[in-house]
Amino acid sequence: MELSELDYPLPKEKIALFPAEKRTDAKLLCVDKISGTCTHRIFRDLPELLKPTDLLILNDVKVLPARLFGKRSTGGKVEALLLKDLGGNIWEALLMPGGRVREGSFLSFERDGVALDAEILASLIPGSGKRCLRFMGENCGEKLRKLGHIPLPPYIDRQDLPADREQYQTVFAEKEGAVASPTAGLHFDKPLLEKLSGMGVETGYVTLHVGYGTFQPITAENIEEHRMFEEEFEIPDETALKINRAKRAGRRVIVCGTTCVRALESSVNGTGEVLSQKGRTSIFIYPPYDFKVMDGLITNFHMPKSTLLAMVAAFLGFEKMKAAYRVALENNYRFASYGDAMFIA
Repeated sequence: MELSELDYPLPKEKIALFPAEKRTDAKLLCVDKISGTCTHRIFRDLPELLKPTDLLILNDVKVLPARLFGKRSTGGKVEALLLKDLGGNIWEALLMPGGRVREGSFLSFERDGVALDAEILASLIPGSGKRCLRFMGENCGEKLRKLGHIPLPPYIDRQDLPADREQYQTVFAEKEGAVASPTAGLHFDKPLLEKLSGMGVETGYVTLHVGYGTFQPITAENIEEHRMFEEEFEIPDETALKINRAKRAGRRVIVCGTTCVRALESSVNGTGEVLSQKGRTSIFIYPPYDFKVMDGLITNFHMPKSTLLAMVAAFLGFEKMKAAYRVALENNYRFASYGDAMFIA
């Protein structure tokens, strides 16, 4: 598949800079997977679209305030995106600009009277901007939470606000470690989840620590040559049991978010069962692909030339995906992380 096939015209004003005032007020484009027919709903209508026998899978990861703004010892500005806690106050991080920062040099971060210094240890992947940083002093974890900004995606062209600390988290976020939100889950609130539970819909949780790979652009014209960065995930015993039980009974498994899909599709054994496990995945799903678990997908509208759009094309079909996106654009749906949603089943 050529990268140009994943391109489409997206006017800047269609990218949502802020979420809907109420989470469940987002628009919901419902797409019939077989016919491609589109209908317009609101996210709070989801109980009318799911069946009491359905199993809903959600990603319970929590977003770190992982974006730091600081200075090099020479005085030049630098931005650090924390990617992974390696222990001992050492973090894997993405530095921008990364090429000018040398191993053994120091960075300083300060915000609202809180200050923290870090030593650059090594370049993890030459040319990538990824480094290991050792933060110095006491109470580093507490200071990082105070210094850090919510890492809004680069296409949300504004500074983060205090409200983003709550709005860019799902209401079921528990396990801290992501640098991006599983944004399809942002449309749920607790009353909606309770309503679904009350009608019989089962819920299962997986954890995938959404990393830089979410923002990582596809640069290869032949998308099969693209390589995703690894992301850590966990599928608990209870969730694997729920999925395997649902599949054996012929019940639908509705997956919320492309992050959940990657975790599940990385955990299917040779007999088609989902394994409970902790692991790392760099799976890149693009057409054609035989999905082993998912019967329905709740997702947002993704950016052109993105790995996320490739996954939607693989599930819905390339031509039906393009048609659905045209419908969304023509009907003023809001795109990207803080935008509206799509339900494919």
